[in-house]
Parts: sequence; structure tokens; C-alpha cells
Amino acid sequence: MLGTIIQQTFNALTIGSIYALIALGYTMVYGVLRMINFAHGEMFMLGAYAAFLGLSLVIGNVGGAGAFALTMAFFAAVVVVGLIGVAIERLAYKPLRNSNRLAPMLSSLGVSLSLVTAVQILAGPQPVAFPGFFPATRMNVLGGTVTLVQIGILIAAFVLMFALYALVNRSRAGIIVRAVSESRQTAQLLGINVNLAISLVFFSGPLLGAAGGILYASYYGIMSPTMGAVIGLKAFTAAILGGIGSIPGAMLGAFILAFVEVAGTALLPIVSGGLLGTEYRDVLAFAILILVLLVRPAGILGEPISEESMVYKREF
Repeated sequence: MLGTIIQQTFNALTIGSIYALIALGYTMVYGVLRMINFAHGEMFMLGAYAAFLGLSLVIGNVGGAGAFALTMAFFAAVVVVGLIGVAIERLAYKPLRNSNRLAPMLSSLGVSLSLVTAVQILAGPQPVAFPGFFPATRMNVLGGTVTLVQIGILIAAFVLMFALYALVNRSRAGIIVRAVSESRQTAQLLGINVNLAISLVFFSGPLLGAAGGILYASYYGIMSPTMGAVIGLKAFTAAILGGIGSIPGAMLGAFILAFVEVAGTALLPIVSGGLLGTEYRDVLAFAILILVLLVRPAGILGEPISEESMVYKREF
């Protein structure tokens, strides 16, 4: 019994850390621009494809990549996807900043569909085997099975989350981003480069999403052009659950969602007498989204936003 609990806990922590990396991108964009970037799930997908392409171009045999090549591919891919995020913001979102809130949201949906279609045309619509970025060594921990892949993902994810926390709360760039989040108009009057702050958000958010995509593909050993759709919606659910716009809330919501998913997957067949299987785990995520929107729309750590404050935030 104890071994099962330990094993399922590590499963939930692994999945939750991946959700957290993606949810942070949603919450950062919303915190600064009050915009839901529906193309963010595709940054998750692009991370896996960019890393795979980098390995293919450099060493050819992706399956035989060494630790150094895998590490370089990881960092190169997340940086490239971060730059793609900045380019998308400049081309698809910046011209719509003065429009109503629906326009950039629709633009993000268009970007999402365009990216998925482009990858399907260039790489094919079929799933592709993805190399493991960590050794598949198994360890016995008090009767539960834990793999080095899980430990590697947890370490990588927590390092990235800590780096984001330090950037936002302990650096000059973070102060600028937080100032722009409070009021773009006031920040401009104080001489802050608003465009630079927004570009930083659209670089770091997709970078984290791409890292999540690489870790996810490495964990499950497969990638596909549509992999960002469901995972992106789950991460969005996690961001709402924790409080959209709150960085600690996004991380908290991600881990809560992962634990609910893992526990529900294990208990559903037992409770339903085998009628409901593990394929219903996605239903749990979206049921939580509906419940949160009904009970506490602002999320666990989020702050309610009035219509007056939304009007004030809609600046030029």
C-alpha cells in the first residue's frame, strides 16, 4: 500500500511539474496583458519538435544521442521557441493591443491553428518516437517504483520554476514586468519600455512551455503536432484553478490538478465497478475547470477583478 502511494505521488509530481511549466506561460501573459494566449499550447508542442529537429540536424541518429547533445538540444530548443513567442507577439498581438479583448484572443486561436497545420505539413501528422532525455533506470523506494526520468523531470522543472521566480521577484527586469502588469500607461509615463517588458513575458512564457513539451515527450516517448491541444487546456485549467495571473497560483493549481487526475484515475475503476476506466482522466480536469468557474472564478490565490479595474487596465 505504501509503495503504491509513493509511486502514484511521484507520478502526480512529475505530471504536475510539466503542467506548471505550461500554466506559468498562460498566467504571465494574462497578468501583463489580461489576455488568454490560446496559442501557448503550441509552444509546448514546438519545444519537442525543435529539440528533435536539432538532434536530427547535428547528430543524425536521434536515438543514439549522448548527454551533451541532449542538453544542448534542450537549451537550443527552448531559446528558439522563446524567440518564436516574441515574434508571434509582435506580428499577431501587438497590432491589436488597443482593440477590444476579443480580438487578440481570436488572433491567438488563428496562430494556434496555423502552427499546428504548419507542423503537420512539414513533419507529417503522424506521432513520432521521441528520445529519452534521462536514463530509464528504475529504483525501489519503500516498495514503490521511481524512475530517474521522473527525478530528472522534477529537478529540471523546479530549477526552471525557481529561475522564473528569481527573475520576476529578484531582478530589475522582473520589477519592470510587474510595473507594466500594474499599469501600462503609468509605466510608460515613468519611462519604462513597455514593449521590452511584454517581449520578455512572451519569451519566458513560451520558453517554459517548450521545456514542458520536451520533458513531456521524453517522459512518454512520443510527440505529435496536436499534443499541445489537450495538455494546453489542462495547463489553462491549472492556471485558473490556482488563480489566473498569479505565478504561485499557477504552480499550486498544476500540482492539485495532477494529484486529482492521478488519484481519480486509480479510483475511478474501483468506484464505478470497472464501468469507468483511466480514459476518463481528462474529464476530471475539465470538470474541475467548470467547478472552479462556478464556485470561485478568481481561483485559489487569485484576486477578484471588477469591471472598473478591467476598464482601467485597458490602456494604450
